Amino acid sequence: MSDQIVNDQKMKGDSSGESAITAKPISQATQRVVAMIIGLVLLLCLALWGLHSLRPADPYVQNVLQLTGNAERGHDLFQLNCATCHGLEAAGEVGPNLQGVSARKSKSDLIIQVISGQTPPMPQFQPNEKDMADLLAFLETL
Repeated sequence: MSDQIVNDQKMKGDSSGESAITAKPISQATQRVVAMIIGLVLLLCLALWGLHSLRPADPYVQNVLQLTGNAERGHDLFQLNCATCHGLEAAGEVGPNLQGVSARKSKSDLIIQVISGQTPPMPQFQPNEKDMADLLAFLETL
């Protein structure tokens, strides 16, 4: 009987003695379902991103962003208010290293980080708008 199986396989063009496995094509309905799922996931990601960027704008943040800061004055403000925790060169002590922080966070996020007090042990700190613009200008030089 094994000779008969081998002969049947040879007739089908398979000389290895093993049965050939054929992949079934994916139906169009399955392809459509997969495409719809991928589309819905992308749409959900886009919607979440849109909601994040449409968050209400804080007037303080908007006012600071409209000002042109003075980095030298911002350095002085940093030395008075921030250097104790972030170090004289902003390389980190109790607080994190701020070198290159403007590459990691947007201007709005930096302002919110400073004024929110939501990252202990950093205290809530809300300088006037001009001082914050100056501090932001200094942080961009790091």
